[in-house]
Amino acid sequence: MGKLARGIAVVGAGMSKFGAFPDKTGRELMVEAYIDARNSVDNGIDNKDVEAMFLGNFSSDIFEGQGHNGPLMADWVGLTPKPVTRTEGACASSGVALRAGIMAVASGLHDVVCVSGMEKMTDLPTARVTDALAAASDVSYELPVGATFPGLYATIATAHMKKYGTTIKQLRMIGIKNHNNGKLNSKAQFPVTIRELMEKRIAKLKEKGEAVPSWKDELDFLEDPQSNPVVAWPLRLYDCSPITDGAAVIFLAAEEVAKKYTDTPLHIIGTGQGSVQPALHDRADITTILAAREASKEAYKMAGVKPEDIQVAEVHDCFTIAEIIATEDLGFFKPGEGGKAAEEGITTRDGEKPINTSGGLKSKGHPVGASGAAQVVEIWKQLRGEAGPRQVPGVELGLTHNVGGTGGTCAVHIYRR
Repeated sequence: MGKLARGIAVVGAGMSKFGAFPDKTGRELMVEAYIDARNSVDNGIDNKDVEAMFLGNFSSDIFEGQGHNGPLMADWVGLTPKPVTRTEGACASSGVALRAGIMAVASGLHDVVCVSGMEKMTDLPTARVTDALAAASDVSYELPVGATFPGLYATIATAHMKKYGTTIKQLRMIGIKNHNNGKLNSKAQFPVTIRELMEKRIAKLKEKGEAVPSWKDELDFLEDPQSNPVVAWPLRLYDCSPITDGAAVIFLAAEEVAKKYTDTPLHIIGTGQGSVQPALHDRADITTILAAREASKEAYKMAGVKPEDIQVAEVHDCFTIAEIIATEDLGFFKPGEGGKAAEEGITTRDGEKPINTSGGLKSKGHPVGASGAAQVVEIWKQLRGEAGPRQVPGVELGLTHNVGGTGGTCAVHIYRR
């Protein structure tokens, strides 16, 4: 893997509010994200400058009953008749769209493109959302035996616990950390800490005149099956990312034209994608995601950096165990040490290796087709010093890691200010 034939920069990035919006359609969320992204471009950007659009979307066909949604999105943001391409990589759909956009600019085909992601999930009841997401597993071998994504990631978690001694406490610490970060993100679906959720529960019980459990701290609260029920052991409710509506938009430009739009572009210096052993049941080792290892290896080599050089990262924490494995697959920690690092506070905002300062999928939300693009929004803000109360001081090198399914697809990108 060599260098890109042409330098690429992010010149704008924005997102809609993430959450549950019964009164909005996916295209309305896209407009919200597009406007936010346009407003982030320092010197402004005109639609006539944008030559193509790449849309990451997993399944608006099921969630909204709307297929062929690429032209609709382009129409609503005013980009037609320019070409729009929809990419599907399960939860990595917009990470894959980003890579497609990079290649389109690096090839010289376009100078400026829009990369976006959108998913409108909450119109369906939870059971049907679970079924829709399960389509990203192996429907011939995993789905017929009742496997759901919480179940599949629970299997990964128990294997990791058995092999490395990873503990339930370490899983819980991931959730606590990410909610602490999400509390500071106005776009997050759950901008609230676990402690605040615990205190609200206590206040509600007191108001009803009911007995108040003797929770000493957040860990006690998360161990209570009444407040945090088991979804698929060892994963409980607060180990799982929520069902979410949302959209995110990024503008990419060739390096030689990026200065037209901003004096502080975000250079994409490495890109990698892996597609390895998509079915969980087929893997010799389910405590690692080989696609992530391959994608990060490719991205590091292209960027000319090492894992220890990365100063801030957004990783795919669809479940708490997924963040632990991501930090190991990316080389931040040795296999089996990701949970210990989280427990020791190494991955907090003020730790040695800040992970998911946005709140991650766990707190910010997980509209599956938009999650990869939304990760870039956070890195854009962090590396430009615009992340407000969640800002990590002095960061110049960041990474995004976006996984599809149980790891059949992974896209990794590296950014330098």
